[in-house]
Amino acid sequence: MKQSDISGFHKLSTDEKLERVKEFAQLTEEEIRLLKKTGALDLGTADRMIENVIGTFEFPFGIATNFLINERDYLIPMVIEEPSVVAAASNAAKLARSSGGFFAESDEPVMIGQVQIVGVPDIEAAKKRILENKEQLSDIANRQDSTLLKFGGGVRDIEAREITTPRGDMLIVHLLVDVRDAMGANAVNTMAEAISPKLEELTGGKTRLRIITNLAVHRKARAKAVWSREVLGEDAIENILDAYSFAVGDQFRCATHNKGIMNGIDAVTIATGNDFRAVEAGAHSFGAFTGSYTSLTRYEKDKEGNLVGSIELPMPIGTVGGSTRTNPMAKIALKILGVKSAKELGEVMAAVGLAQNFAALRALANEGIQQGHMKLHARNIAVIAGAEGPIVDMVAKQMISERNINVGRAQEILDKLTKNPY
Repeated sequence: MKQSDISGFHKLSTDEKLERVKEFAQLTEEEIRLLKKTGALDLGTADRMIENVIGTFEFPFGIATNFLINERDYLIPMVIEEPSVVAAASNAAKLARSSGGFFAESDEPVMIGQVQIVGVPDIEAAKKRILENKEQLSDIANRQDSTLLKFGGGVRDIEAREITTPRGDMLIVHLLVDVRDAMGANAVNTMAEAISPKLEELTGGKTRLRIITNLAVHRKARAKAVWSREVLGEDAIENILDAYSFAVGDQFRCATHNKGIMNGIDAVTIATGNDFRAVEAGAHSFGAFTGSYTSLTRYEKDKEGNLVGSIELPMPIGTVGGSTRTNPMAKIALKILGVKSAKELGEVMAAVGLAQNFAALRALANEGIQQGHMKLHARNIAVIAGAEGPIVDMVAKQMISERNINVGRAQEILDKLTKNPY
């Protein structure tokens, strides 16, 4: 029988790990060759990034064009497997250029470290003692990262709050830390752990979890754009506003609405080597921050009848540390963007999220989302069937017109076209 409890697997060389997996899954020599084949991320580097590495996994790396953000032009690297996303973002950005493009801003890069304290005899008295000892607690935390202090970061404030849980009331301490151009998880977690003994002394309780939160409400990015009535047309604007109102009024729709925003943001997050799970968690949690889940974007008409879109969401990302500097493709992506700070990167990503959402609403409310998806799907099927060059679009167009998109039909069309391409 196959068994996955391979003792000492993590100690094996990459080739030895591959051999074990080959035996377990009955992989072919060709499949092993593909696993060994890497791009810019070689196996040695990958092995240092995570555990039990046997290969790398590639996604398409695309460039969204036309982005004008704060009066500066950007090419946007996007890593994603979903069709239409890069094209949609590019088109949305193009339509916004005539009105000045996107205008973005962001908060200072302050992350929150949480310390959970249980068994506190008098929570109100404990909160008071914590606030009275802010300076000492801040000093303990700041001593953990001299490099961060050197670049102007460090503890900005300490907060204490009481929560009610199934296990009783608990005291939660928030450590607010300016992490500069880092995402900040390692620095903040280290600081939270360092102040725990002092917190136990001050409160008479026991510390449990000491960890960063991805709901970075003090580190938000915002972007805004205007799409003119002349460019879109009045009917299209009304349709988009109706589609947006659907998301505001219905949580089922809103989940997919916000997912569309994250299509763009995640793609940039992955391209730049940032933690897309952290960004996703923070975004969706922020969507429900007021007590009910709602849209991360807002749309309205201005007095001239133009469509005004805006977005606000947490942006826990960095330009230093982690795989942003380990993965060579992430370094290239950051170079293409040309951003000078994590704040600037967050503003760019907010603009991309707004563009992506606008494009999705426009497609859904007007021609329907499937038109672009099916065009790309048909092209992929044509390529699988063996089409190359301009023949790809000819095969795809024929399949779409017939509403019959499959490899067999593509091969039939290809056979006829190759005999008489005109």
